[in-house]
Parts: sequence; C-alpha cells; structure tokens
Amino acid sequence: MEKNITVYTTTQCPYCTMLKGFLSQNNIPFKEVNVEKDPIMMQKIVKQTGQMGVPQTEINGKWVIGFDPEKIMDALKQ
Repeated sequence: MEKNITVYTTTQCPYCTMLKGFLSQNNIPFKEVNVEKDPIMMQKIVKQTGQMGVPQTEINGKWVIGFDPEKIMDALKQ
C-alpha cells in the first residue's frame, strides 16, 4: 500500500534536514511543506497535534513529532 508522507519543516531546522536525509537514504518518497512559507498550514498542524515545533511528519493520518526514525518506520509498517 502506498504511504502518503508529508514532512512539515522550517528552513533553519537541523532536525528537519536530518529527517529529510533519513527518508531519502531509505528511498521513502515524501512531500515537504515549509511552514515558514505557509503560516496557515502551521496553524493547522498546531491545531491537529498541539505541537509548535518541527519537524512533524504525517504518515497516512498518523503523526510523528520530531526526528524519530524508529517511530517513522513503525508508522510506515502499519
């Protein structure tokens, strides 16, 4: 089953860079949304997750907060 992965980032976030690198190294396709450039989207994810930090990753409706490769791989298996 195809996974729908969206990574919410900012320009200066080192964990965002690490997360994108991890996904790319594992050949996991993802869409990136830079919330610095899209403040309305930032408000939406804060409402959904209650978290203001990045990165935040949505995998088929499930959220992984921060750079957490183990949780991301677990979410991809579901």
